Amino acid sequence: MSQAVILAAGESSRFWPLNRKHKALLKVMGKSLIWYTLEGLRRARIKDIIIVQGPQRDIERELKDRKIKYIVQSKPEGMGNALWQAKRIIKGPFFVLNAERIDAGEIIKKIPQKGPILVGQKTKNPQLFGIMRLGGNRVLEIVEKPKKKAPSNIKVVGVYLLEPDFFKYYQRVKKGMYDFEDALSLYMKEKEVKAHILKKPEEETPSLKYPWHLFSVTKYLFDKNLGSKEVRIGKNVKIFENAVIKGPCYIGKDCIIGNHA
Repeated sequence: MSQAVILAAGESSRFWPLNRKHKALLKVMGKSLIWYTLEGLRRARIKDIIIVQGPQRDIERELKDRKIKYIVQSKPEGMGNALWQAKRIIKGPFFVLNAERIDAGEIIKKIPQKGPILVGQKTKNPQLFGIMRLGGNRVLEIVEKPKKKAPSNIKVVGVYLLEPDFFKYYQRVKKGMYDFEDALSLYMKEKEVKAHILKKPEEETPSLKYPWHLFSVTKYLFDKNLGSKEVRIGKNVKIFENAVIKGPCYIGKDCIIGNHA
């Protein structure tokens, strides 16, 4: 059974002004986004989970889950360096994903548990993403945010199934913020890395780079967890006269809904 390495050590700089803590700790329907990611992984039967967090250890404090292995990346030195921190406890094939990848469990259920595999999806805006250059179903290269002609219309979703030998390639590249991508490119040249292309439309896959993406993430979670007319009301909520509540709706604990709202 594969392991999963969740990367949660970044500064979430593009998420300003909501980045006073890691964006995966933002709550929707009373649960943090990383909680939904973890639940999805467990439903996909991934139980051996490693989380790479920042030195403030905010993820560990929030989750209080002793079944998870926590690793600290002392400085935000990119995805490759974060993954390197977990090298010593990786035993076999492993998934790599970001902490706010709340649909990871859904995606992983559809992937053959034999790698290496990169998950991709069609996009209408290749200039915003890492784009795959393909040869059949093999990934030959990833072109970061192509400004001119893109090598394909398939973006990298951010779920990777890798083998432990990936670290040998990582050691061979120059270290920097994008050394993960550099190591991946080298990996692809010397090994067969397959693409798994998602069939669902791009807008149905929640991404969380900027604060306004919270709207689509919230809609995704509502659609998955609430019936079309369901209303959930938390503890100690006060609802005053003539307020109208229509589902789907979630009202968290200790809220006040005023008159005629």
